[in-house]
Amino acid sequence: MDLPVEDGAAGAERRLAQHLLDRGLVAAPALARAEEARRAANEALIPALLTLGLIGEDALAAAAAEALSLPLLGRDDLPSPPPLLDRLPLRFLRRARAYPVRQEQGQLLLALADPLDGFAVQAAALATGGPVAVAVAAPAAIEAALARAEESAAPAEAVPVESLLGAPEDADRLRDQASEAPVIRHVNTLILQAVEGGASDIHLEPSEAGLRTRLRVDGMLKDAGTVPRALGAGVVSRLKIMARLDVAERRLPQDGRMRLAVRGRDVDLRVSVIPALDGEGVVLRILDRGAVSLDFEALGFSPAEIAALRELLGQTSRMVLVTGPTGSGKTTTLYAALNSVDRETLKVCTIEDPVEYRLEGVSQVQVRPQIGLTFPNALRAMLRHDPDVMLVGEIRDPETAEVAVQAALTGHLVLATLHTNDAPSAVTRLMDLGVPEYLIASVLRGVLAQRLVRTLCPECREAREAPAPLVQRLGLDRLHEGEGPIRLWHPRGCAACGGSGYRGRTTILQVMNLGPGLRDLILRRADAGTIGEAAEREGMSGLREAGLRKALAGVTTVEEVLRVAGGS
Repeated sequence: MDLPVEDGAAGAERRLAQHLLDRGLVAAPALARAEEARRAANEALIPALLTLGLIGEDALAAAAAEALSLPLLGRDDLPSPPPLLDRLPLRFLRRARAYPVRQEQGQLLLALADPLDGFAVQAAALATGGPVAVAVAAPAAIEAALARAEESAAPAEAVPVESLLGAPEDADRLRDQASEAPVIRHVNTLILQAVEGGASDIHLEPSEAGLRTRLRVDGMLKDAGTVPRALGAGVVSRLKIMARLDVAERRLPQDGRMRLAVRGRDVDLRVSVIPALDGEGVVLRILDRGAVSLDFEALGFSPAEIAALRELLGQTSRMVLVTGPTGSGKTTTLYAALNSVDRETLKVCTIEDPVEYRLEGVSQVQVRPQIGLTFPNALRAMLRHDPDVMLVGEIRDPETAEVAVQAALTGHLVLATLHTNDAPSAVTRLMDLGVPEYLIASVLRGVLAQRLVRTLCPECREAREAPAPLVQRLGLDRLHEGEGPIRLWHPRGCAACGGSGYRGRTTILQVMNLGPGLRDLILRRADAGTIGEAAEREGMSGLREAGLRKALAGVTTVEEVLRVAGGS
């Protein structure tokens, strides 16, 4: 298989590809897969080869140096501290995977993990004001050198003696493990398996046997095997490197984020690492925008619920709240609400922690409490940007509640979430946060409480007549709209659903519109129970009732409804 040789970066990539084939370092089918992946992700060949784990970092660096006639540098060739840090900051070097080696007669020698990264070379030339010569170094060598440079640049701190013993060698060993092809392949396979399986989270839990792996699919954790103990530290280190975390830090929790191209689409992953008794545990939250529908009907809303919500969204100077526990789909519902408003004629802003999905035509702000960008501060600043619609990720303190209510009073539509079990409790929660009842009655126009239940697999679900005691206990006869015996649907399990009997999740919803009667109760500081009873008399359904209607329709099971909304 001969590849044409051309000038420039494209020609250099072809020379490298041909070299890998000639030396037997990468097979032709694997190279074709890398070409397809890099085109889909719009990235260069070397990062694509490493991401897919088709060749080890050291072997690829040596091959690139030989194919491109460039010097190959090892870890000992990278000086500490590096020169020109005043012009080439560590943040740039880490992002570019670059390391300045020396400057002689005005020319900089720059070590690169990807020697074909023309942007990094041009940026270094502009920053130093002189020509740049390129050398090749493995990513792990550059990471280790940058870590040493950061340690030397940081202010001295008192460190326990035992934490220093063997620390540099230990960190270097972890980076070496993370760059090995088996580790890279294992991480890539795990992420691909999770994304293609529709998982929302990947759990890596340390134990004496290794890293227990579980995937959260449709809200339930499923076992996905165990990473052998010999690979465990390398897998954790690999994930840290991908999320740009400190590989050497294993005593404190760390949080990061990465974006990957999976099957031609961008997938964001939030990474959380925490030290545990048997090692470090990792949880990755998968944010796959391509797998999330922001359509009310696709989320499981009934036509009546959609009409009620659209009515609430159609007016300004009001607040609409979405409540429920963590993982109940509140943010997705609010994103669907934003997706339904006219973003061409309205200024739409969000303040979130964190920003989960990027929305076209929406100004999204990530709060950063560590630098003072809190929810209240971000809200106040956003009000000076002339917004029409504002989404507040969560009202969690009195100051945020106060500013959000003031925003709704001054002509804005404010959407926000609260952590309460049902819709009526949102009113008393605002009172607990110090919002006067007259302001709540003035701006709050609707509350949605919601849960997510697993939906039955349409390929294998089966119907059975409901037992009379169950019908009586749950009041199913009152909810049953058809004729004949009441039937309930049950999971069976098949190849289409992986044997679980369930595929996907749907929303069960409680909608509380605040009319004059409920506003009068709020002004009298009525409790949540009294408000709920009055709302039910005005037509509001409970969460359990909404779920049982879906169980009778064959969408889900009674067991699922009782699991998530048993007492609602």
